Amino acid sequence: MNKLILLIIGMTLVTYLPRMLPMLLFSQLDLPPFLVKFFKFIPYTALTALIFPAVLNATPDHWSGIFGALLAALFALRENSLFTVVFSSIAAVLCWQLFFI
Repeated sequence: MNKLILLIIGMTLVTYLPRMLPMLLFSQLDLPPFLVKFFKFIPYTALTALIFPAVLNATPDHWSGIFGALLAALFALRENSLFTVVFSSIAAVLCWQLFFI
């Protein structure tokens, strides 16, 4: 039981410290605008790294996923609603599958 409690405390520290330390270290610093802009892009790049493999493996034909992703990016850049972006990409993949395979 004692080892279990130590394990839970250790896992808590390992999980919490990487989240807390950057906040404590960088809260007192004024970062240059370049770094602030860079850090704002990190969530987008992480999301892209997670989604891109799924786009390629969504269907047996990789091109339909790429076509759907490109169309979704185009609609998103034009600042359409989320529903429009998602629906257009699904429709694009469906049309690609129906007409080109």
